[in-house]
Amino acid sequence: MKYRKLGRTGIDVSLICLGTMTWGRQNSEAEGHEQMDYALEKGVNFWDTAEMYAVPPSVETYGKTEEIIGTWFAKTGRRKDVVLASKVAGPGVGWIRGGDYKIDRKNIIAALDASLKRLQTDYIDLYQLHWPNRGSYHFQQYWNYNPSFDEKQVETNFVEVLETLDECVKEGKIKAVGLSNESAWGTMKYLELAKKHNLPRMASIQNEYSLLSRTFESDLHEIAMAEDVGLLAWSPLATGMLSGKYLDGKRPEGSRWSIRQDNSRNTDNANAALCEYIDIAKKHGLDMVQMALAFVNQRPFTTANIIGATSMEQLKTNIASVDVELSDDVLKDIQAVYKKYPRPY
Repeated sequence: MKYRKLGRTGIDVSLICLGTMTWGRQNSEAEGHEQMDYALEKGVNFWDTAEMYAVPPSVETYGKTEEIIGTWFAKTGRRKDVVLASKVAGPGVGWIRGGDYKIDRKNIIAALDASLKRLQTDYIDLYQLHWPNRGSYHFQQYWNYNPSFDEKQVETNFVEVLETLDECVKEGKIKAVGLSNESAWGTMKYLELAKKHNLPRMASIQNEYSLLSRTFESDLHEIAMAEDVGLLAWSPLATGMLSGKYLDGKRPEGSRWSIRQDNSRNTDNANAALCEYIDIAKKHGLDMVQMALAFVNQRPFTTANIIGATSMEQLKTNIASVDVELSDDVLKDIQAVYKKYPRPY
């Protein structure tokens, strides 16, 4: 396994991060425990979850993933072997604290305490803001993204959030803080205010990134490199699309697309790009999934690549991508497809 520093925290995290959001819906508790056992055996010490999980989210599965991680900690006693990340949800989910809330002092404290109880631990290594109060261009919302907000009100909220996180750090409940689904402006504003008020500095940003979704590169690449706020890439296989399992209308039983039918990634351009990426993998003798993950692994701004799996076979393939190095010829072919389909969904 390869390891990288989490921002400026001094914490070493595995390049492959174990995503957990299928546990409690697509995966059982026993299957989640098996995945954790195997991942840790392979040196994957960085695990990511959220209060909202399992996914696709529902009132019945809210918090289930954290509960499964908690029972594994209780069973194995190996909490200290894991760098654990979780998240407080942003506004808009009806079954979370009544739906009428935002990321602020009251909700951070409530969410964190509930997560700690479910996780059966007294601290979280990296606590992240799942998405901004003011909205986000993520989750395929960028086509109509038209931000409009009161900058001073947002700045006041950011300071409140940072002060609350600072309290939680001092209490020992969290060690580091991070962003998720944030923009370049939001990231820089958090860094500016943290420096100005001597408050916790954002260590990472968890945004979508894959061969089919490369919006991170335009502005956040520069910030990640210059400010040491590395990418934790979510959905590096585009919800499984890059495996090719959904081509020609296929919907394998138990897969995410079989559960969630309204998938906005399923466009003509995305499928055309996928077919060309599959051809590249065949041309160079690569496994398509491992090529897609290795691409994310090799990006200079990547701190960790969050992989998820519903089977042990998938998990083993995904983790093994850490040993795959893409040649300049492969990267050149990938870039040619990217130029044809820069934003395919």
